[in-house]
Amino acid sequence: MKTELEKMLAGELYLANDSVLLEMRNRARALFMEYNTTLNEQIQERKAILKSLLSAMGENIDIQPPFFCDYGAHIRLGSNVFINYNCTILDCALVTLGNNVFIGPNVSLYAAYHPVIASERIKGPELAGPITINDNVWLAGNVVICQGVTIGENTTIGAGSVVTRDIPANVFAAGNPCKVIRQLES
Repeated sequence: MKTELEKMLAGELYLANDSVLLEMRNRARALFMEYNTTLNEQIQERKAILKSLLSAMGENIDIQPPFFCDYGAHIRLGSNVFINYNCTILDCALVTLGNNVFIGPNVSLYAAYHPVIASERIKGPELAGPITINDNVWLAGNVVICQGVTIGENTTIGAGSVVTRDIPANVFAAGNPCKVIRQLES
């Protein structure tokens, strides 16, 4: 029999009020709350907190507080990642950011979602799907990335976009729902 954590990571219906998941979220909240009270000069303190919070991170990571996440344990960052103010990552599934990823202010990455059929949703189970942001991607301010989405390398997503489907490499895409506007030179 699978645990609720195993179901969550497998993309199956799971119960988020499971005691193990609650404990994991409480740990993450304590860590990101501590991170959010640090000053820019506290580089070593910030790095230590992020190492405790995230599952993997490369070199030269700059996350501007406030930063919020569900678990942290399912977030993997490459090198040279910049995350601007007020980012929220609901990492109920694996959320991967490649190298040289820039994230604007107020960006949200939602790996978590709920059943769309009301009779199923009100029973309480949740779902999750992974998010992959490949190398050299820029997510402008107020972008929302939904579950199961992959953004191809060298792509820019315009401000205020809601990304519900995969976006290919080397494009500028924008809108709600987000769609490819034009090809970019690589």
